[in-house]
Amino acid sequence: MIKDQDTPFITDEELAAIEVRANQATKGPWKFYIEGREEMSGSSFVMTDGDDIYLTGGTTQDQDFIAFARIDVPRLVQEVRRLRALLPV
Repeated sequence: MIKDQDTPFITDEELAAIEVRANQATKGPWKFYIEGREEMSGSSFVMTDGDDIYLTGGTTQDQDFIAFARIDVPRLVQEVRRLRALLPV
C-alpha cells in the first residue's frame, strides 16, 4: 500500500515492501540505451540481466530515472536502515 506522499516518514512495513519489489525486479544494473544519444540506431531500451525493457513516451530523464532506479532503490533502502540503526531507541 502506498501512503499519502505528505506523510513525513516511511514506516518499517513500507520500507520492507519497497525492498521486496526491488528484490523481485530483474537483477541489475540496468543500462538505458537511447537512440541517438548512445550513437546507435533502432529502438531505445533498458538493457537488463533478463529481457530488455522497451519504453515509449516520457523524457530522456524519465527513462534514465527508470533505469537507475534498479540501483538507486536498493541503495536507498540500505541507507534508511543504516541511519535508523543510529537513532536512539
